[in-house]
Formats: sequence, C-alpha cells, structure tokens
Amino acid sequence: MMNWEKSGLVQSLKGQVDAGTMSRRQFLRLATTVGVTLSAASVMMGLPGEAQAQTSNLPFPPSDPAAVKGGTFRVGLRVAKLDDPATYSWNDMANASRPVIEHLTLVGSDNIVRPMLLESWEASDDLKTWTLYLRKGVMWHNGDEFTAEDVVFNILKWADSKTGSSNIGLSTFSALTVETGETDAKGKAVRVPNTEGVEIVDSHTVRLHLSRPVLSVPQDFAEYPTLIVHRNFVAPFSAQPIGTGPFTMVEHEVGKRAILKRVTEMTNGQPFQYWGGEIYLDEIHLYHFESENELSALASGTIDAVSDLPSDQMAFAQSLDNVVIDSVASAATLTCRMQIDRAPFDDIRIRQAIIKSVDNTLIQQLVYPEGGLPAENHHVSPVHPEYFPLPPLVRDVEGAKKLLAEAGHPDGIQLTIDCGNAGGPWEQAVCEAIRDQVKDAGIDLAVNVIPTSRYWEIWTETLFGATNWAHRSLATMTLGLAYRSGVPWNESHFASAEFDAALADAEATVDVEARRVKMEAVQRILQEAGVMLQVLWQPVYRTFGKNVHGYHAHPARQLHLTKVWLS
Repeated sequence: MMNWEKSGLVQSLKGQVDAGTMSRRQFLRLATTVGVTLSAASVMMGLPGEAQAQTSNLPFPPSDPAAVKGGTFRVGLRVAKLDDPATYSWNDMANASRPVIEHLTLVGSDNIVRPMLLESWEASDDLKTWTLYLRKGVMWHNGDEFTAEDVVFNILKWADSKTGSSNIGLSTFSALTVETGETDAKGKAVRVPNTEGVEIVDSHTVRLHLSRPVLSVPQDFAEYPTLIVHRNFVAPFSAQPIGTGPFTMVEHEVGKRAILKRVTEMTNGQPFQYWGGEIYLDEIHLYHFESENELSALASGTIDAVSDLPSDQMAFAQSLDNVVIDSVASAATLTCRMQIDRAPFDDIRIRQAIIKSVDNTLIQQLVYPEGGLPAENHHVSPVHPEYFPLPPLVRDVEGAKKLLAEAGHPDGIQLTIDCGNAGGPWEQAVCEAIRDQVKDAGIDLAVNVIPTSRYWEIWTETLFGATNWAHRSLATMTLGLAYRSGVPWNESHFASAEFDAALADAEATVDVEARRVKMEAVQRILQEAGVMLQVLWQPVYRTFGKNVHGYHAHPARQLHLTKVWLS
C-alpha cells in the first residue's frame, strides 16, 4: 500500500490547505478521492472525531447499540423494469436493486467517497494509473467469491458501446475505450474496450491504465448504473437477482411492488455472512406510487417512508405529527434541453431567443421558494467544488424578439416541450412558468405532459424535453455524461471538440483553484451554445415515520438501507 505522507498528490492537496486555497472539508473530499482513507485524511487535518468514526473502513455508519432487529421496512418508490443494471436510466431502478447488488465505492450524503466492494485504491501522481484493491471474503449469493474477474467483467462491459451503457460517458470508462473507426445505426462512433487498459494483478487486485488523467475514478464507480453484477450475469436482473448485498429480490412486478428478503443461506447450502456487518431488517417492501400519492400513503400508515418529497407537498408533510423531514443540498436539476442538430433548434438564434426570454431566478423562487438555487444554463452547480461564477443572466425580451425575427419568425414561433415529471409535479410547474414567460417574446410553448415511464423511453429522442438529472459529486462527471461528443446520454446532440478538450483538461487537474479557473471555459462554451434552459438547482427532501432510523436524505437520491432499523 502507498505511503500517503510521501504521495505527491496528497502533499499537493495539503499544500493548498496550508496556503488557504482549500478548506479542510475539501481536503477530505479530494484526499479520499485519490485513495487516502477518511480516518487518515482526518488525522492529517487534525480532525480526530472524524478519524475515530471511520476506523472500521466500512462505508456505513457504525452499528447503533439501540437498534432493534427484525421487521419489514415499507418504502414508496416507483417500481420500474429491472433489465441490465449497466443500462439503468432511472435512479429508482438502482434504488430497488441496491440492497442486492452493490457498488465498488459509495458517496455519502456528505459527498465524500468511501470504499465499498473495494477495500482501498491508489492513484499515480499523473492520475492515469489506478490500482484497485478488492475486499476479501465477500461472497455472492450463489456461493462464489467476489474476485477481480467480476470487476473486469463489468468494466469491459461498460466500456463497450454495444452495451448501450451511459457509463461509457464517465471519464474513467471513456478513458478505457478505443474507437474502431466504424459508426452505429445512429451515426455514433463505435467504441470497444481497450483490453490492455484493465489488468488483473491478482485475484483481488485490478489495475487501470487510462488513456488520459482522470480525477473522478472513485466517484465514477459510485454512479447508479455501476452496480456490480456477477461475472456470469445474464439479463434481466429481476429474473436472477444474484448479488453480494444482504438482501435478495423474491418478487418484482413493474408498476406494483418489489419484495426483498434477507439472505441467510447461499444457494450452495452454506450460511451467508454479509461483509458489511450487522443488518437489522428482515424484509424491504417497495410499493409503487406516483409521487403525488406517496405522502398520503405515509400519512395513512400504508408505508413507513417515501423516497422523495416533492416541494408542492411540503406543507402537507409539515402538518403530520409523526413524520420526520430530512433535507440535503444537491446538484439535482431539470434541463429543458433542445436537440441542436434538428430544426428549428439547429438555428442558435431560436435557442438563444428562448433563453433570453426567461428569468431563471424568478422561476426558481416561484417553484422552490423554501430552498434551491437559480441555475445558469451550464449544468455546473455552486455546490460543486469546481464551480466558476459567471456573470448573472439578465432577461431580455426585446433581444429575444429580435433574434426570432432574424431567424425568420417575426410573428413568433410555436413549440412543444415534453415533460415526464420524473422528479415530481414541480417539473411541470417549471415548464409552465417558462411557457408563461416566453409568451412575452412571441413564443407559443405547449407543455406536453406524459407518463414518467413513457418519458424515460423517449428522453434521448424527443426534440425538446425536460429531463431530470441527478446530483453528481463532481460537475465534470455530469458534463461528461451529458455533453461529451457521442456519449449515450448526450440527449441534446451537442458536439464540440473545444468543449471536450476543455472538460478533459479540467477533470485532470487536482489543484482546486486551477480546476475552477479551467471550468470557466467549460461553462462558457456550454452556456453560449444555448443548449438548454436550466433554471434551478433542486434541494432533496426525504420523509419518513419517527419509528424509522438510519434513513437519510442523499443528494443523488440514492437509497442506502443497510443500517435502517425500526423501533
């Protein structure tokens, strides 16, 4: 294992703290990213309390001595189809699967990354070579041991464009691919894994040889489509839910329910010992509700918790006596994005006219008066460590009218935006507020509300769509997934070699201030391209009964139920 006191990366980070350009909290986040344990990083910063709380090297909170074992935890959650976890496009899919299959790393509510199926990792000073050390003694439900073969199977699958996984847009896995020179049916470059980029050192050690420097490797492994499946996995997951987690799925019906039960015995007849310590619940029941009905189910005692609390139900939640409301700041958002290679949005003047006719701050205050922040149409949030503050946006209705006239629409234009309310009815409220504002510039915008499941079927195809994007702990992760040229989740079809190069430069930079400066170019390119209207950053609220313990709001809306218990 590396001597972190001698690591050039860590000394560089510590030097930034000493110089006053980085906070101790930022140091913890970045030091753990390059492989320092949270306890060791805490000691370096003189935070003995943090160090003492992390002595176990487990990603979970310490066992609660007051915890009661047993019981069934009932959660309101939209129960979706569970096919291949590598192609999950909806966070609820991962939330239903996460008690069964697990990630290599876990990013907590504090945005700090921790080892999960990995025990630790090391990064070279140039951020191109990463060594992953797997936990030993982790068992699959079928009696196989979790090994390097499982990790390599998943990584190579993600790095193959034929899989259709969004993970190929994450910097880590993008840097493990090579282009074949061919294109697929949609005209996108076909990429295959660079098999020399993934090395099995031994049964519990994997080394990644990346084609370019990447800082976000541990965070990339915590993204919701990176749940690790068995090396012999065959879809659909719901039909063969073999995992390393403490639960297995015994029932799954799309749009109705999913039932998970504790695993006590492997399929080979041997007792199953979960690697993560004590588990309190016997069963987890996930019941499908549309977001507007979840809180009523909680109030009636039908369920114990909801996965997400919409802002329009805050007053109702606050009126309930036996309910806890937990919240956390996030970079969750709604992007009203246009496909910029299709008419009429292939004319930048029309895109800019829409953007100029909207007051982002006013809509944010209307939709989320009790929280959240206005956004700036470049998908980088003030909660991200690399955020660079650009000049504030100013609404300009007359300028919007002029642009429309120049684009051949002096009398205005009719448009339609598709909205799936994936994060709740607040998304429709945003679209309707945009509709009311753009009308002043002569833009007649129809809001087409469609079922959430239907929206996720067409979200990458719709010409003008309002897409809910989850929080990521680093902005560069989201930008790589959503706007890097040719990646599966590039729903706007934005393609810019200048942007790709600027993003790659920023995500390879460890120095926080230097990375923030480099992000100015990244943010400006995206903002000036007029790809989207992105009016606000959404706070995350989670609601549950007072008898529920260990259940917390997570900025990426991930459910981590390993240490939940009921009193």
